[in-house]
Amino acid sequence: MHDKAHSSGLMAPDLAPAAPRGLCTDCGVSRMANASDCGRACQFIQPDYPFEEVRVHGRARDMSSEDEVMFGPHQQIYRAALKKPKLGAQWTGLTTELARSLLERGEVSAVLTVGPDPEDRWKPQPVIVTDPERIADVRGMRMGYAPVLALLETAAQMGHTKIAVVGIPCQVYALRRLEEKLGLTALYVIGTPCSDNTTTKNFHYFLERLTDRPQEVTYLEFRADYHVELRFKDGQRLDIPFLKLPLSGLPNDFFPMTCKTCVDYTNALSDITVGYMGGQGDQWVIVRNKRGAAMLDALGDLVRLEAPGTGGKRASSVKGFMANTVRAAGGLPLRKMPNFMRGIMGWLMPKIGPKGLEFAKARLEMKAIETVLHLRSEYPAKMKNMIPNHVWSIVEPYDLKPGDGEKR
Repeated sequence: MHDKAHSSGLMAPDLAPAAPRGLCTDCGVSRMANASDCGRACQFIQPDYPFEEVRVHGRARDMSSEDEVMFGPHQQIYRAALKKPKLGAQWTGLTTELARSLLERGEVSAVLTVGPDPEDRWKPQPVIVTDPERIADVRGMRMGYAPVLALLETAAQMGHTKIAVVGIPCQVYALRRLEEKLGLTALYVIGTPCSDNTTTKNFHYFLERLTDRPQEVTYLEFRADYHVELRFKDGQRLDIPFLKLPLSGLPNDFFPMTCKTCVDYTNALSDITVGYMGGQGDQWVIVRNKRGAAMLDALGDLVRLEAPGTGGKRASSVKGFMANTVRAAGGLPLRKMPNFMRGIMGWLMPKIGPKGLEFAKARLEMKAIETVLHLRSEYPAKMKNMIPNHVWSIVEPYDLKPGDGEKR
């Protein structure tokens, strides 16, 4: 491995090729020296969330609490934002500020995360950051597979024993499964809730369907107000209601089966989760354990923290999603809303649709329903091992129950 043309403080090592796998998001484990670790590390084989939650957080999620069933173990949930947003950040820059603070305070000597590929700003490139000032270079959203965990070997070879990892749920689950054999003296995990991933090539195809200026787009975000926001090089902004997105015209394999069968949307094994779903226009922070609390506390008055809001009713939106997912899992075309209704509903949904934590719960119920239906259609033999009990609890209100042989 060698450093790809990056100056001091940030390096992008060459990585071994990925080993061929079935359901796989290329978290990086298959690129490591012991690629067979995939067998015990992969979220898509036989995840054991109760065991890992106890090991990481000291307890499993409280199955009597709706918030814990949905969001995983936590101490606090906030609506949050940096008081002075960071230039180039996707939201206000809270995720990268947490990482920068760890480096600056010497809590870690390296942060493993993704930055933009030099040839394509939307493509994720796994990087090791050792200079807090270089954290600014990894701000923003990427789309595509990112084998971040392959960097663990490089970091070890460089002598780093105190590291932070910024990752999505499938990366973090594998990291936790391998954690005890890594020989680290400190590990901080900053998680982001995942939204459906796709390849960078597919993402460019999606951009081309949103605007006739795809090469000029500098920012894209799915917002909790039911709009996608695009920003352009010339400063122009464009808001597109979810209902007007060309999703029904995308190819069936646009979203990989791994994303359609994800069981951990909220990154339950991170120390702190930073996303948007429950933020109502700000960021959504889930503090899960004392390491997560210490990371947030270290930012002091740089960050504004508020109690999360909630509003609206999610059931009808989730039922509509479920009806379409039943059709999609059965290979049938999606039901399309008449065009004249799309504008009306696009205006109405931000006013009457679920908001804040209710919006987050709607998305989690949709993802859980999607997991059950797609596994039942495509990989029924995997259901018993792949679906944790908390996912069955999430779908139960929608009359989705495990059949014979589908539950552990």
